[in-house]
Amino acid sequence: MPGLGGRGLWLGLAVAAAAMTARLMGWWSPRADFRLFLPEELARYRGRPGDPGLYLALLGRVYDVSSGRRHYEPGAHYSGFAGRDASRAFVTGDYSEAGLVDDVSDLSFSEMLTLQNWLSFYEKNYKFVGRVIGRFYGEDGLPTPELTQAEAMMTKGLEANKQELIEKQRFPPCNAEWSFIRGSRFWCSQQSGGVSRDWIGVPRKLFKPGVKPYCVCVRTTGPPSDQLPENPTHRNRGDLDHPNLGEYPGCPPLAITCSVPL
Repeated sequence: MPGLGGRGLWLGLAVAAAAMTARLMGWWSPRADFRLFLPEELARYRGRPGDPGLYLALLGRVYDVSSGRRHYEPGAHYSGFAGRDASRAFVTGDYSEAGLVDDVSDLSFSEMLTLQNWLSFYEKNYKFVGRVIGRFYGEDGLPTPELTQAEAMMTKGLEANKQELIEKQRFPPCNAEWSFIRGSRFWCSQQSGGVSRDWIGVPRKLFKPGVKPYCVCVRTTGPPSDQLPENPTHRNRGDLDHPNLGEYPGCPPLAITCSVPL
């Protein structure tokens, strides 16, 4: 599959951002065809004999998951999600009583994006039936400040994800292999790191705050990727002079393959 060029990448990210914004507006906007649940009312919908149904909530939105009963009924793997809002556990995987809660205030941007993906899943596969009065919706059924904050975190997560994709296009990960005898070998190709492109590049260590340095392929000709239009002159070294890059000791500077012995 051909890789996205700069223009195609931006277009794809813009479409994704617009689609997410539209979804969020649809999810949070007032609707007349839903019921408001108190937490203790929702707790009756756990799929037990005599219960009125099998529901779960995510970010305050209640879904009828009866069609997926085998996943959520008593004794099933995800039974802890039934009859409550356990938004946090969708990300953390903590299925204890302490973990099956709706507090997502300290989740990261990427974790909030994961939660948004779960929300998309339930919107697509299960029937929305109401909202839970509490952390995310008030007694009037309208979003609370905590839901507004969660939405903002999702939007920021999408922006962070967009920046990661842009960086990956600029600095694709190297191909790599490791041998107990020979150590590590890194090399670049036109498809390394899952990024298809019309250049090969050379291996370099990329340094980022809070992350262990890792190998990326760096373009060696043309202007730097971040060169401003008003400064057309360049040294025809591509991104080799980026301050966050470092050479591998003992490797020729322009070699496309680099071996790092044990």
